[in-house]
Amino acid sequence: MKILILNGPNLNLQGRRDTSVYGTQTFDTLFAALRAQYPNSRFDTFQSNLEGELIDTVQQAEGRYDGIVLNAGGYTHTSVALRDAVAAVDVPVVEVHISSILAREEFRHVSLLAPVAVGSIMGFGLDSYRLGVEALRLRLEAAAR
Repeated sequence: MKILILNGPNLNLQGRRDTSVYGTQTFDTLFAALRAQYPNSRFDTFQSNLEGELIDTVQQAEGRYDGIVLNAGGYTHTSVALRDAVAAVDVPVVEVHISSILAREEFRHVSLLAPVAVGSIMGFGLDSYRLGVEALRLRLEAAAR
């Protein structure tokens, strides 16, 4: 199983940005743990602060990946174009967030991605990614039966 973990703006600062909200664990340790926990899966990762690069990556995932775990950061609430890219590809996308967007500022309460994602997981710190991977794997395994 090939899974793309796609991160949006400011997630390159994980582990040092607003640690009271996002914690101090880095993505390097998270990705190493995911690879160890799921040795039969291949994980590729990509992060960009640029909306167009995220859109291109989603579009290029079709035929290359079985699924995407996506944390679009602030673009979750603002990017119709990223939403349209997720809706346009035949690759299941699980939306994840480190914090609970519903427990934060009101402008973060709406996700433009949620209606086109196969599911959303939020509020479990970096473990949201593991939960997103697990949900994606279960969905893909069920579809293969």
